[in-house]
Amino acid sequence: MLFGDPLAQLDAYTGYRGPIACRAAGITYRQLDYWARTGLVEPSIRGAKGSGSQRLYSFRDILLLKIVKRLLDTGVSLHQIRTAVNALHERGVEDLTAITLMSDGASVYECTSADEVIDLVQGGQGVFGIAVGRVWHEVEGDLAELPVDRAQAPAVEDELAQRRAAKRQAI
Repeated sequence: MLFGDPLAQLDAYTGYRGPIACRAAGITYRQLDYWARTGLVEPSIRGAKGSGSQRLYSFRDILLLKIVKRLLDTGVSLHQIRTAVNALHERGVEDLTAITLMSDGASVYECTSADEVIDLVQGGQGVFGIAVGRVWHEVEGDLAELPVDRAQAPAVEDELAQRRAAKRQAI
């Protein structure tokens, strides 16, 4: 992670349960459940498998949840939000902080420089913007004092998988 917070110590098996993710993203549990079931924002650490299992969301998942919430609040269609989320999934974590999402209420535009934002606004297309880096800082602040959980590492089956697991734990 970029900002040297306690969150930087989280590994691939450490994350946040649904109620914590809801609180940090400012959404209801019903929204969280619906978005996970429809594939809009799925938990990357552990999905729900049967009755009684709990989803576990990563920091990046919660960042996307908060962005989706903001886009919905501004009237962007769910179809356009799905397109934007898919584009964000394709980017690395470091790239997200430099993005500003702009929208005219119908489409979502990704801007990576001030010149792109200015061009979009001058063209009459951009009505509002979401600076992903700022949302990143908000989510970091929200999660700093909230409890984290650890998922069980998947069972290692062969020598190659054991080496990969050992390498991940060493990082």
